[in-house]
Amino acid sequence: MKSASGGIMKGFAMLRIGVTGWIEKDKPEIGPNDALVKPLALAPCTSDIHTVYEGAIGERSDMILGHEAVGQVVEVGSQVIDFKPGDRVVVPAITPKWCTTVVQAGVPPQHSEGMLTGWKFSNIKDGVFAEFFHVNSADMNLAHLPDEISLEQAVMMSDMMSTGFHGAEMADVQFGASVAVIGIGPVGLMAVAAAALRGAGRVFAVGSRPICVKLAKEYGATDIINYRNGDIVEQILEATKHNAVDHVIIAGGPPEVLGQAVAMAKPGGTVANINYFGEGDILPLPRLAWGVGMGHKTIRGGLCPGGRVRMERMVELVLHKRVDPAKMVTHRLQGLEKVEESLQLMKDKHADVVKPVVII
Repeated sequence: MKSASGGIMKGFAMLRIGVTGWIEKDKPEIGPNDALVKPLALAPCTSDIHTVYEGAIGERSDMILGHEAVGQVVEVGSQVIDFKPGDRVVVPAITPKWCTTVVQAGVPPQHSEGMLTGWKFSNIKDGVFAEFFHVNSADMNLAHLPDEISLEQAVMMSDMMSTGFHGAEMADVQFGASVAVIGIGPVGLMAVAAAALRGAGRVFAVGSRPICVKLAKEYGATDIINYRNGDIVEQILEATKHNAVDHVIIAGGPPEVLGQAVAMAKPGGTVANINYFGEGDILPLPRLAWGVGMGHKTIRGGLCPGGRVRMERMVELVLHKRVDPAKMVTHRLQGLEKVEESLQLMKDKHADVVKPVVII
């Protein structure tokens, strides 16, 4: 689509399942409520890996990738009130259409036009790995970035922090409760931090990579469960003297991890899934561990919340030093052309990688 100012831009795209590359496209066109933004910092996500290399959401052709960005406003539509060209903004990964009857009816705005439709970048439309990108409903989907917050901190808010915190919200973590977080990549690490902030007592972090284990402890984990040392359910049941845990947050793993989460949760406990299951047709549940279907074990799964208010709250947490998500940034690259390298880092997941960030 052509913008009001016209011109061609370059972006890093999914050409088809399993294939990526640089392409040229017309700059996006903005409507009266929208904004055109240029990136200041970008980050790849494991979700991009699922999308491209597992074909998890189906075929996409010449779709620009990326949904984690901090940017500077270039142009705004005639109805945009609170943002102007030159403003630095945090861009949420999820940008719902807020003015729908579905939202009024109480459906989470992540699904405002149908299931998962709030996830627009690199799903329904081109993502942020480009010289410019489009943001719908700018007044509702952008947040001002204070000077005191670094670009690295800000880009971690857009998805990793928001998603991880949503896990603790859906699990309804209570003061003094026991929590298990399965998977301690960036999202899981933020779930650990959120559980600690919500007052959890004992926090089990399930993972094996030393760099992630170290960060999990810094963010509030009291116990580390290494899946290489045996079945994670058995390890947690043994550690809790077979009392199990009050809350389980799934932040990574194959389809079987859902059953493991149910098995380690107490009757009356809650399992919250924030994991993007990228493969398989069925998510199996263990019949007996779920009390033959009557164990009062609640299972919730939710997409990362988006929108302006969500990002403003993430900003407040970082601004007032409740959490520092930039600790997860292990690789800093310079220039848009490094997006390709950063995505490869996420795909390969070497021992020293937690989260790469590209500064433009």
